[in-house]
Amino acid sequence: MARLDYGRAGLIGMLTPQANTTVEPELWALMPPGWSMINARLTSNRPTIEERLVDYTEKFAAVAGEFANAPITALGVGCTGPSYLIGAQREAELIGELAQRHNVPVHTAASATIAALRALGARRIGLVSPYPGALDTACGAYWRSVGFTVAARVGPDLARGEFHPIYALEGDATLAAARRLSAGDCDAIVMLGTGMATLGPLLALAEQGGPPAISCNLALIWALAGSGAGQEPDRDSLRRWIGGESWRARYRMLFAPEGTQSEP
Repeated sequence: MARLDYGRAGLIGMLTPQANTTVEPELWALMPPGWSMINARLTSNRPTIEERLVDYTEKFAAVAGEFANAPITALGVGCTGPSYLIGAQREAELIGELAQRHNVPVHTAASATIAALRALGARRIGLVSPYPGALDTACGAYWRSVGFTVAARVGPDLARGEFHPIYALEGDATLAAARRLSAGDCDAIVMLGTGMATLGPLLALAEQGGPPAISCNLALIWALAGSGAGQEPDRDSLRRWIGGESWRARYRMLFAPEGTQSEP
């Protein structure tokens, strides 16, 4: 790999939905030392959210091609909704096509979350789902199709009247929803989607104990950095990620608001 001043350990190429304001800041806060990221936006003018998400999948190859000859080490898709709508089999096919084309490891947010849950040995999962209607239904079906039992599913209060009901969610709303799952019968809590703010809630949940909590963005960077470095991401490394060992101070420096519940 070419030696880069910004990205000596590895360079991630990330595909992010057009209006998503969360993937890039969360991944920058989570990024391991020596790693860097470049980003390309998935865009669509389809009229409904479901149509836009499926349209994104038809553009993965073209948008990833915008990285040209940049020496990326791993390629990620920072969006979970498309996986629910096209299903795990088609998702795996697209991952394989991208990996073959770019000759690097590839993870979607959903595939990385599956890997993280399996590393934890989780079977019964509690979902914090911000999705409306049909997408929420497809979400539950997806997780069951890949072998998990959805023990409970809760939704945070969406940010009504904002530019986007999910992307405008504040961490306190996410944390309040996740805490409703903490006392339940589940092996792990999953904060779904890549658009919710999750880093403050993850730290707060780690402090209080209970079932391990992960988010799709945390799982994505864990899987990409591990596989991009030629390592098999494992349970021990994931546990360190969940506890915020390498990113807690950076998150607090960059983004932690004062006086919120979601910042322990």
